[in-house]
Amino acid sequence: MRTESLLFGGVALFFAGVAALYGWWSGEPAGTAALLVAFLMAAVISFFGAVQYRRKGRRPQDRGDAEVADGAGPLEFFPPDSRWPVVTALGFAVTALGVVYGLWLFLIGGAVLARGVLGLVFQYAGRGE
Repeated sequence: MRTESLLFGGVALFFAGVAALYGWWSGEPAGTAALLVAFLMAAVISFFGAVQYRRKGRRPQDRGDAEVADGAGPLEFFPPDSRWPVVTALGFAVTALGVVYGLWLFLIGGAVLARGVLGLVFQYAGRGE
């Protein structure tokens, strides 16, 4: 993550410099704010990369002597099938229609959406026991 951190740090410095020059030269607040937001987004990514590099060290992708198996993580349980994504999508669609047609439909959609999300979260809750 060190290379990515340095790359995004350079992008952040570029946007900071351009924001300073643009703000001083043009005096327009909207463009300056957009450039400052671009600087902040690049700075956050750079900071995240630096923290991850410091915590975890070099990744297998960064080493020349690494094997493919070094980058493979553990395989976990993958659910074979589930009805909850369909219920969640239906609940979201009804909730969005409820924004247009009225509070009663919004509440029904919100209930279906909540049930779908809870079903997704807890469908394999007792699997490890």
